[in-house]
Amino acid sequence: MLQFTVIPVTPLSQNSTLIWDDETSDAILTDVGGDIEVLLEAINHYQVNLRGIWLTHGHFDHVGGVADLCKTHNVPVLGPNEEDIFLLDKLPQIAAQYGMSAGKFMPTRFLQDNDCLSIGKYEFRVLHIPGHTPGSVVYYCEEAKLLIAGDVLFLESIGRSDFPRSDGEALLNGIRNKIFVLPDDIRVVTGHGALTTVGHEKQCNPFFLNQ
Repeated sequence: MLQFTVIPVTPLSQNSTLIWDDETSDAILTDVGGDIEVLLEAINHYQVNLRGIWLTHGHFDHVGGVADLCKTHNVPVLGPNEEDIFLLDKLPQIAAQYGMSAGKFMPTRFLQDNDCLSIGKYEFRVLHIPGHTPGSVVYYCEEAKLLIAGDVLFLESIGRSDFPRSDGEALLNGIRNKIFVLPDDIRVVTGHGALTTVGHEKQCNPFFLNQ
């Protein structure tokens, strides 16, 4: 079975998620924003083998701990889409503006729409949904009914679109055309705060009501 646990990190309570196949103990971490000691404790607690880091987008609270984690675990870093290079290029400077620190890194591989990744026997499809950032991606596992949404979609809300190179209309269109076409019972791990489901957001998200 595919298992996961959500681990809020950084003062911004960003949801890093440890996901693993309990048959193989192969695991990945999403959005390693910081608090590396907490993430390492989770890896040890669940006795899993970290095989990679998957990133949804380039904002510092989602990627600020990647360089430090890679010092202890030499694993590939996948994502986001290459359109977020401009954020990663200036990561230490941007983090410092918010009173935080972040080591510089570049992903092992940037991701494209419909790329396929795996954790053990479970396959995830990459969906490129720009808007919050131009390179935002989400990760969808049909078999496990799980979506890692980053800051694209929240419980009854959506990601901010007032940042440089954000695009609110593109974000809304991406959610409609790529997330709301998924089954209603898909669990959605959001980038901050509570989990939700696709069906709940279709029915209750105020950004999509009366449209």
